[in-house]
Amino acid sequence: MQHELPPTVTGQTLPATALDLRSQALVREGLFVLTINVAVLLAVIIVVRLGRRTEARSRNDEKLTVFIVLAFGVVVAPTAFGQGVLDVVTQLATRVSEARP
Repeated sequence: MQHELPPTVTGQTLPATALDLRSQALVREGLFVLTINVAVLLAVIIVVRLGRRTEARSRNDEKLTVFIVLAFGVVVAPTAFGQGVLDVVTQLATRVSEARP
């Protein structure tokens, strides 16, 4: 049984109703289309990794966590959420720097 690639992979643009029918056909055939938001996946991984006790982490484990957090920052930075976080951190840094004599 040979299946065509989804429209997003082949570069075709189809009306929303055609895409819905395509998805329904794939589900009927037993093929499930799963989309994962990379930022959400990285956030879940970060929460799980940071939930462990500090004593149980090795140096390499800490380095991997830092790498994952940096990747999360790169993925989230261009989004509206990332810009909001940047604005909050900027305001906080400005207030802290102005508070010191």
